[in-house]
Amino acid sequence: MSTDTRAPDTGAGAEPSTRLAYGQGVRAVFELEMKQRLRSRGWYGLLVAWFAVIAVVTALAAYATGFSEGVGQMMFELVMGFVLLFGLLVAPALSANSITGDRASGTLAVLQNTLLTPGQLLWGKWVAAWVASLGFLVVSLPMVLWAMSFGDVHLPAVPALLGMTAVELGVACAIGVGVSARASRTLFAVMSTYLLVALLGLGTLIGFGLGMPLVAEEVRVAEQTWPNDPWSAVEYDAQGRALDAEGRMIADQDAYFRDLDRQSQGVEWDPNDYVCSGSTYTQDVFHTERITWLLAANPFVVVADAAPTRAVHEGSAADFGGTASDGPMASISSAVRLSQAGPAYQVPCIDGVKRAEPLPDGTPSWPLGLGLQMLLASGLVVSGRRRLATPAGRLTAGTRVA
Repeated sequence: MSTDTRAPDTGAGAEPSTRLAYGQGVRAVFELEMKQRLRSRGWYGLLVAWFAVIAVVTALAAYATGFSEGVGQMMFELVMGFVLLFGLLVAPALSANSITGDRASGTLAVLQNTLLTPGQLLWGKWVAAWVASLGFLVVSLPMVLWAMSFGDVHLPAVPALLGMTAVELGVACAIGVGVSARASRTLFAVMSTYLLVALLGLGTLIGFGLGMPLVAEEVRVAEQTWPNDPWSAVEYDAQGRALDAEGRMIADQDAYFRDLDRQSQGVEWDPNDYVCSGSTYTQDVFHTERITWLLAANPFVVVADAAPTRAVHEGSAADFGGTASDGPMASISSAVRLSQAGPAYQVPCIDGVKRAEPLPDGTPSWPLGLGLQMLLASGLVVSGRRRLATPAGRLTAGTRVA
């Protein structure tokens, strides 16, 4: 790496500069890292394997849907979900050895002995790792376009899902670079990065599940009946046999059910057109609105919650928040909204009161989640920067200097 560090002659007594311009130093490290990656055949092998896996996933999804029209949104969200999943597996491997690898090979001390500052080293290696991970997202674009070709795609959600996936890859790379700067061994850095990414992905779900018993409450719930639905008036005994209005077992069950089937034909049935009646019974409910913040830092929740959703079609899943759950990412967003609303919208007829409609939009959780992720990544990077400062007052036992 050669960089012209001579300062311009500003007159008599001018002293040469002892520092690179900050952006120039970051660019120098970035170019050095990218040249090393582009020379590596392993990176190209990973790209080919990545493309093959995403292609298989897309083809299987298309086969499962029968290659039918109008499933583009579901296909697109499914592909993006897998891209995010595989990206979170690849990003730590691309970033966690960026500094520990140089330390193990003895080249880190050489870089530290130049005019580069620790901040320039970290920024350059992070940008290089992020760009390398974005290469995997770019390779996935043909499969994304193929999924969208099935039609009925909510176009405003496309740039949001792609952009937030790229941001999540950047956060994962920042965590890896920060851990790599602190760690002395490459294996420890890689394993620690994977554990932190798993903490965001799986740990938040586990924490949410473990917190459910802490927010449980016993309430009284009434029965639901639909006046326009003949089937809603049917009552059963302990053996599952149909009873008449006076509570007596119906002799000819088959004829009774056939009659109900004829009555229900042509009846417009609205799942929200119910009334709370009959006796009440106790039921445990969970105040999920108190612990939904635990899910905010989950990468899948961040990406799904940031994507705009279209209004629900008439007669579809109105019980799930008033948005169209066309695919897995929209389903995650709707589930988060439902969790934010709490039992008042999850369990109908609490205390004999009909659930209010529609489900409130709630406060978007992705800004909080992304903020928590960036706080974690920033803390690791700042801590790692201190470890790269020279001269070092104390080194870990067995650390190679040059």
